[in-house]
Amino acid sequence: MRHATPRQYTGDLVNMDKGLISRDIFTAEDIYQEELERIFPRSWLFVGHESQIPENGDYILGRMAEESVIVNRDRNGKLHVFLNNCRHRGMRVCRYDKGNSRKFMCPFHAWVFSDLGELIGVPKMESGYHNELDKSEWGLIEARVYSYRGFIFACWEEETPAFEDYLGDLRFYFDDYCELPDGTFGEWEAFGGIFKWRVPCNWKFGAENFGGDYYHNPSHASVDQVILSPAGTKGRHTYDTVTKQRELWKLCVMTKEGHNARGELFKDDYEYMPTYQEMAVVEDYFRDAFKKRQEKLGEKARWYGHGGTIFPNVSYSNGVQSMGSWHPCGVHETEIWRIFMAPKEAPDEVKDVLRHYVIRYQGPSGLTEQDDMENWGSAHEGARGTIALRFDYHYGMGMGYEQRAWPAEWLGGDVYATEDVSEQNQRAYYARWARMMDVPPGADRKPVLVDAAE
Repeated sequence: MRHATPRQYTGDLVNMDKGLISRDIFTAEDIYQEELERIFPRSWLFVGHESQIPENGDYILGRMAEESVIVNRDRNGKLHVFLNNCRHRGMRVCRYDKGNSRKFMCPFHAWVFSDLGELIGVPKMESGYHNELDKSEWGLIEARVYSYRGFIFACWEEETPAFEDYLGDLRFYFDDYCELPDGTFGEWEAFGGIFKWRVPCNWKFGAENFGGDYYHNPSHASVDQVILSPAGTKGRHTYDTVTKQRELWKLCVMTKEGHNARGELFKDDYEYMPTYQEMAVVEDYFRDAFKKRQEKLGEKARWYGHGGTIFPNVSYSNGVQSMGSWHPCGVHETEIWRIFMAPKEAPDEVKDVLRHYVIRYQGPSGLTEQDDMENWGSAHEGARGTIALRFDYHYGMGMGYEQRAWPAEWLGGDVYATEDVSEQNQRAYYARWARMMDVPPGADRKPVLVDAAE
């Protein structure tokens, strides 16, 4: 049921002792407004990939929560993330999704800003402002920015730890995502622009789903009956042929920072399984990449990542190689932004296969994500009813069976894992969410970690 403020998020709305979560956190307007203050400004948010702005002067429009931002590479090659908001009356100073420019002009009163964020032009400066406006104090509002292996993140708050500290124990898993098929950290390139569409659900449903919900696989039963992946066999994953051949652990991995990952740890070495047999160039590319990856990574090549979520609202997917952001558009709607990646130096035939695969798999046209959208929309509707709100959601699967000590020490730092299906990832995610929500703006803030024993 609805809670009168003030409330304690940890315990009242997110009860990790019982594995219960109030439906309020998905539908209450006052909670949503507090999220905009307590979650998003304090977090590192994904805003784009460097391949989207390869040349000096290039820019794209990104988004941080409800606000538009300009992600640009200035005339000197430096990356910036600016609030797309004129300091005079707040109108957007850039209205194009992408381009190349050394300046941005507000169309309302024609204040002009440089690609370094400086205010460089003000109409009526002499006759209207009498030369008393200090332009150096009225440049664009700029976020902290960090490029991690080409993936660009931004944060508004100075108190938030540096990005790599914020990433914490997820680093091994996100590095795995960032690696090319041959195990090296080469160049990826985004293709096809940014897919954008809206779903009638709260933004957290997608973030938790991609972070570790193996339990919902029955939703994709119909997709698994068609030949969706390039492997030429029934199923939606390119890795299914390998999965069926070898004994393995299916892992849900949560970190104390609230980020999470999912994937498989093979119990022993395995051979390359032909996946693109009808396309020789593509098959040769991935076979050669597999061999190089095994040689480069050794025992670590046993890990096969499926993806995960970097708290709070970006999910990365291996195999289809995408980055999906869950942007809030009010408490009852989410705008999903997804970019797809391909190895920059791969043959065109490889890129074409990957393009066709991801369009069938994810995005508004993707069969798998269409299933997901139906789930999230229906789940959100189920959180709004007068009677439904009296009862909590159950997040207790696998409670008490998390393992801190894991045979493969190289998997990461203080990592908790369970074999097969568990909701530990979702619990860790919401424990992080609740602790951040319990700290009001202006309070002394420290990194919010998760105690998996909760």
